[in-house]
Amino acid sequence: MRIATRQWVDQVFNRITYYTSIRRKWQAGDTLLFVHKTITGDAIVGYGMIDNVCDAGKLHDAERSECEKFGWGTALILKYVVRFDRPLPTKQTFLRAARFRGRYCHGLRLDKEQLATIISQAELLQG
Repeated sequence: MRIATRQWVDQVFNRITYYTSIRRKWQAGDTLLFVHKTITGDAIVGYGMIDNVCDAGKLHDAERSECEKFGWGTALILKYVVRFDRPLPTKQTFLRAARFRGRYCHGLRLDKEQLATIISQAELLQG
């Protein structure tokens, strides 16, 4: 999932919730990669596993209002999140060959093997 602003990156890792407008059959146990634009280009800044999926209309007033403001329809409550100290540039992954950049990274489906490869590569970078 591509996160547009630094503020929202911090929000995901602090609230352990990701808000989205992407319509999909989200399920507990799904893993999300978080991508954000850094000085080296788009980079994977962390990942998390979905614990619960909640319709934005069922959130408390402040959260619901924020979701309406930005057009988010679903809150993905995460079981855990991992934030990388050293983000992994997407151009250093197999995604480079596919030439996915910017908004085209948002919502991109990866199979379990692709996901494991990227997470492993990012964790090696952490040292």
